[in-house]
Amino acid sequence: MAALQPPNPPGATSSGAAPATPVAQAKLGTTQASIVRSQFRKHRLAMFSLFLLGGFYTAALFADFIAPYGEGQSFRRGEMNRSYAPPTTIYWTDPETGRLTRPYVYPVSSQRDLQTLRVTYVEDRSNPTPIRFFVQGTSYVPPPLSLVPVGIRNQMGWNWTASTRLFGVEQPATIYLWGADQFGRDVFGRILYGARISLTIGILASLIALVLGLLLGGIAGYVGGVVDDVVMRLVEVFATIPSLFLLLALRALFPIEINPTAIFVVLVTILGFISWGPIARVVRGLALSLREEEYVQAARALGARQARVLLRHVLPGTSAYAIVAFSLLIPSFILTEAGLSFLGLGISEPASSWGLMLAVAQEGGIQTFTQRPWMLLPGLFIFIAVLAFNFLGDGLRDALDPKLRK
Repeated sequence: MAALQPPNPPGATSSGAAPATPVAQAKLGTTQASIVRSQFRKHRLAMFSLFLLGGFYTAALFADFIAPYGEGQSFRRGEMNRSYAPPTTIYWTDPETGRLTRPYVYPVSSQRDLQTLRVTYVEDRSNPTPIRFFVQGTSYVPPPLSLVPVGIRNQMGWNWTASTRLFGVEQPATIYLWGADQFGRDVFGRILYGARISLTIGILASLIALVLGLLLGGIAGYVGGVVDDVVMRLVEVFATIPSLFLLLALRALFPIEINPTAIFVVLVTILGFISWGPIARVVRGLALSLREEEYVQAARALGARQARVLLRHVLPGTSAYAIVAFSLLIPSFILTEAGLSFLGLGISEPASSWGLMLAVAQEGGIQTFTQRPWMLLPGLFIFIAVLAFNFLGDGLRDALDPKLRK
């Protein structure tokens, strides 16, 4: 008679092996992308920075709709002089009953104090002006058509315009959420318009530097030999020249007084072409390692062309580094553009950028700090954007690097 076997524990298989736990089953079915997403969500600062930057770019895209006034619309003549007007006070209660009512403002008029010689603004309490939403203002090109260059729009006949703005007030009242500049232009709107240049320059210049660094570094590491020597010596030449001096020298090749669109293209091109060296150096090292992998050797043995092997098998292996490098390059270019505009070599009037607005604030000297501190708000946004991009880069690095995953 066969010996009696003890019953299998609940959930055990007939072979006696314990089944995989739900956690193990989940891990077996988890893709690399889902692991990266899960790890990235654990980095709270990176997640917050991602949503914050998304809000910045959304506001910049719809700046014409959100801002109550046009980018160059000013109030500096006669009774409508609003030069350095302080932030407008918004009232929410009825002055007679004290009950909540729709928001309204009072028109203001400028007066000069005979003792201090300072210009002050006095409210006209006899004429409350309600804040209205979805009002008609100056015309603008709506997004996404505004992303198309003007020449292409004119050639294709795409001349559509819009004039609806999120909020506004009827003249003679004005509404300045964050005060006005020396020309009576709305600082709130100028910051939104300036974000389109300051934030876009960072992305486009980083994209150029990344593409050049990936291609040249990948070719140098994969091909080796003379090509490797030439590329690395070129990187060393760029590294020996201080980037600021090189940037200023290249910018000096172009006239100072050129239109803002041309300056934008020049800055993007220069920043991208002088910053690819560090990326190429790292990608070269990765390519030297990846070209010895079995799947790369197999592709070469099957007769794949070198360009195909490089683009399909070697460079994809550098994607983790490329994503992190791209996110960390953007804040450095934002600071560089701000510095050039501050020095008068970047974006010029009537366009707007955060660096240009800081240059205007600097012209006011100590009075900017004591009498009109709202002129320093662009510096706060530069600080927030740079900090957010750095937190985002840290989160991507932690999520993409297996050694740093929690």
